[in-house]
Amino acid sequence: MSAEHSITSAAAKIGGKAEEAFGKVTDNDRLVAEGSADQVKGHLNTVASDVEDSVEK
Repeated sequence: MSAEHSITSAAAKIGGKAEEAFGKVTDNDRLVAEGSADQVKGHLNTVASDVEDSVEK
């Protein structure tokens, strides 16, 4: 996985966790949902990069 993909994926996961936690504290369902979605996007980016790496080998 390239460093750029790794950093982007990690940032999406961390930002999503923070957004989800803030949504739970403030009882904001929209923020909880957006945070969860950001975490999924980060995870999918990681998986996609891993697949690309394995195909290249």
